[in-house]
Formats: sequence, structure tokens, C-alpha cells
Amino acid sequence: MVPAKIIGICGGSGSGKTTIVRKISEVVSDFVFVPQDNYYKSASFMSNQNITAFNFDHPDAFDNELLLEHLMKLKYMESVEMPTYDFVHHRRREETIRVEPKKLVIFEGIMTFTNKAVRDILDLKIFVDTPDDIRFIRRLERDIKERGRTMESVIQQYLTIVRPGHYEFIEPTKQFADIIIPEGGNNNNALGVLVSFINSIIQSEG
Repeated sequence: MVPAKIIGICGGSGSGKTTIVRKISEVVSDFVFVPQDNYYKSASFMSNQNITAFNFDHPDAFDNELLLEHLMKLKYMESVEMPTYDFVHHRRREETIRVEPKKLVIFEGIMTFTNKAVRDILDLKIFVDTPDDIRFIRRLERDIKERGRTMESVIQQYLTIVRPGHYEFIEPTKQFADIIIPEGGNNNNALGVLVSFINSIIQSEG
């Protein structure tokens, strides 16, 4: 049995990681997508009024033990029941997603490189490097439109938790990246090289 290849995509909130995954999916269909966001711990006590009561921008905010277990199973071609997360009510849902193994796994999130045990099983590490102002605007729009947040709560959380967490935990992991992509999904040249690399993995393993 040939182990699956795992590509880790890291970068700050709003950097364009999901856009890169979407563009990869337009030309490469045979892969498993594992978003780190699905592995957040529940924090149902939170609301717009106490949005800083739980630090989502800390490595301990994730169920890292379960995440590593699932990545290891997928690497060795075993299926998993991936959790899902309710970002409006800040809690893990009862529903899970059955994920069948494939020879390519794309693992995406803000802290995909902070855990050494996870880093060690990644075959390619990509860091998406996008300016702070662009990332903040994207986060503001997303949280208001998709997560029922107020502008004030988004700004408060960004200034007190998100921005400090980025520079303490996320930015330093850039040193572990094999590839750094400036401007995220808008960098067509970098995306072209990445897609070619992914296709070469699939063809060589086929």
C-alpha cells in the first residue's frame, strides 16, 4: 500500500487559503479536503457580547489529538468520520462527514504548521502570505455575512485576539513552509506551479 500524500496549506485568517483549494479543485478532482476549522473545540458559551471569552487563534483551540489521528488514518488509506462545526453557535455539530481515503489529502487552516507531529506527516507545506489589511477586510465581511457577527465584535476580537495570535503563532510557522505564495488565490503563476506539482504526484502514484 502506498501512503497518501498530504499537502498542508497555512496562512492567517482571510489570507486566501480556501481560494487556493477551490482553484486546485477546478483542475484536480481526486483529493480529500480536510479543513482544520472542523476540529475546533466547542465554545457554546460565546456570543457577540463576550466574543473574546474563547481564543480561537491559539493552537489549543483545536482538538489536535483527533486531528492528528484522522490525518494519520487518511495517510494510510483508512476512512474517518470528520467532525463539523457550527460557527454561529460556536460548537461542534452532532453530524459528521464520512471521508473515504484518496491518494492526495489537502489539509488547510490557520495553524496547520504549529503542531510538530502534524508537520512531520506533511509531504508539502504551503504558506499563504497576504497583507494584514486585506485579511482583515475579508474576515470582517465573512463574519458579518456568514456568522451573524456585529462589526463591533469582529473588530474587538481582531484587535485583542486575532492579530496578536497571528504574530505569536501563525507568522512564525512561515519558516517551515516549502512554498510561500504571496497574495493567495490571486497569484496565478504560483497556482500554476502548484497545480502542476499536484498533478505530478497523482500521475506518479497512479
